[in-house]
Amino acid sequence: MNGEIRRKLQKAADSAELAQLKTQRQTKRLLAKFRREPEPTPWMRSVVLGAGTGLAAGMTITAAASALAGYFARVVVTPVKERVEDLEILAVVRGSDGDEVILPATDETVVDGVYGLYFHGGKGHARIGEITSFTPRDGTLARRVEAVTGGDLRTAVRGWWSSVPWLSPQAAGFPTEEVVLDLPGGPAPAWYVPATDENAPLYSKNVWGIMVHGRGGTRAEGIKALFAMRRLGINSLLISYRNDGEAPAAPDGKYGLGVTEWEDVEEAIRYALDQGAEEVVLLGWSMGGAISLQTADRSPLAAHIRGLVLTGPVIDWIDVLAYQARALKIPEPIGRLTRWFISNKAGRRVTGLASPVDLKILNWIDRSDQLHVRTLVLHSIDDDVVPYGPSRDLARRNKMASFVPFTGARHVKEWNRNPERWDSRVEEWLTALFTSPEPGQRRPEEHEPVEPAD
Repeated sequence: MNGEIRRKLQKAADSAELAQLKTQRQTKRLLAKFRREPEPTPWMRSVVLGAGTGLAAGMTITAAASALAGYFARVVVTPVKERVEDLEILAVVRGSDGDEVILPATDETVVDGVYGLYFHGGKGHARIGEITSFTPRDGTLARRVEAVTGGDLRTAVRGWWSSVPWLSPQAAGFPTEEVVLDLPGGPAPAWYVPATDENAPLYSKNVWGIMVHGRGGTRAEGIKALFAMRRLGINSLLISYRNDGEAPAAPDGKYGLGVTEWEDVEEAIRYALDQGAEEVVLLGWSMGGAISLQTADRSPLAAHIRGLVLTGPVIDWIDVLAYQARALKIPEPIGRLTRWFISNKAGRRVTGLASPVDLKILNWIDRSDQLHVRTLVLHSIDDDVVPYGPSRDLARRNKMASFVPFTGARHVKEWNRNPERWDSRVEEWLTALFTSPEPGQRRPEEHEPVEPAD
């Protein structure tokens, strides 16, 4: 089991928070089994439901089950303050073309592409490139170290795998201005990357792309989209928002899963308009997709949003939470109770939310007929955190949405796995969006062929 989860459960089991669980023999056995479990797939297992496999089938909604569901619900809406270094760094060696890092062969590290590797508690970072060798007998592989952008990788023993290859736009070669957004909770940092090529196809239209990162991420998540934006001539604004560790926290210190965060994106739109933007495009990753959809649906400034570009987005939180509960073998009654705690007033004392999160308004499958903004969804069919089905289904239900599938990529790593495909589809779609007349603009085919994974 993920080390972060193991520590959370062990700590919780020793606290008054789960005191009533300790009185249940079944729950004691459950926690003991959690501690013995091997490592599962990361993120949702470590940040959303925070628990492992092996819940006894047919477990009734007892006080123990209620407490467990309440604990899960709190983890869903509570920002992670410190990432767990769950990836062992075995060695750094000198290869024929520079340094290589030796890592365990995991579901994440075996996928080709370019990624980030954080270490030393997040103070160190390296950009990791292609796989140079694989040793099945040892379960290890070597990958090229393209750059160390902070810290000393040779002294690192543990870290975490990331979709962030660069820590700043400047590191990726983009001229950047540090700006401050006046969010409802206070000033928040953002990066402004201006369009510089006057011959780019959309330069004269003064379009701004606003990048909205996902849950537990930072504004650096949007850097990989800058290459396409530069070629198109789109100005880019990479924002921070409440509870992400850079912007001021929400008053209750909890995630709204998109229901509250959209107000911060609205202020980013207002900033862009004040700086002369004529129209904006929202680019969202994971929960940033849910936030972008809420912005387009609820903001008074939504008329200025020309389109949405969503990568690995949460189209339906109910589906995501149910999917992860099934993956973790959590009985459906506990999964339902977890969602009830999040979405009902009576659950506020359990979750710490100032207001319940209305999961129904975050369900864009049931609300598909209410999507009125052109939307491009790029989603890997191998995403084991946020299932791709709702992304596909949204495009099937509403002609305003287009779906581009990927294979091989893990969660929000579509660009990392295949940057050429991501860039080309986004550039093609945005060019058509701004140059074709409404409503007959060209759009990618709903069932576009999927490129095979390497």
